[in-house]
Amino acid sequence: MSMDKPSNTFPSNTADNILAAAQRFIVAGGYNGFSYADIAEVVGIRKASIHHHFPSKADLVQTLVRRYLDDAVTGMTELERNVPGRPELLRTYAGFWAQCIEDASRPFCVCALLASELPVLPPGVAVEVRAYFQFLSGWLTRVFERGAEQGTLTIAAAPRVEAEAFMATVHGAMISARAYGDVLTFGMILAPTLQKLIPATN
Repeated sequence: MSMDKPSNTFPSNTADNILAAAQRFIVAGGYNGFSYADIAEVVGIRKASIHHHFPSKADLVQTLVRRYLDDAVTGMTELERNVPGRPELLRTYAGFWAQCIEDASRPFCVCALLASELPVLPPGVAVEVRAYFQFLSGWLTRVFERGAEQGTLTIAAAPRVEAEAFMATVHGAMISARAYGDVLTFGMILAPTLQKLIPATN
């Protein structure tokens, strides 16, 4: 599944290597946790080369988040094509993140981290972060709507509300897993939520 592709799937060229390095630094320390000097050292280029591709840090992170969203759109489309059942869509989405956290290929959602810094982010970056959340909320809302219509998901509130609650649970579980330093925490938190939403027959 290509949903939210790990950074090491970027094609091997300078701009993409810069983006991949920026993604790793953001996951490790947030927007202000790195500089162009840090990226230059990791990628093995001069800072001037980074400025050539991305004139400012805001340009760099804005491009990164836009690509993150594009990958998510592609991944969700592929997921729905391969996993038609709504209960299995939710299980697969949660399982994707559980696996990423467990093998450290993507231990935290870049947009979730940046959302926690939203008040201090450059406006262009903030717009892209909000666009990611709006997309994810819309996708999950459609999953819940269809699941409720088919009777394959049990919801206690409007589909949009359930979507927002599920999204918040996933991101909150990421925070708890990081706080406790225990990768199994993520799955432990998601399990009762999935049990509540998915009837035993599914």
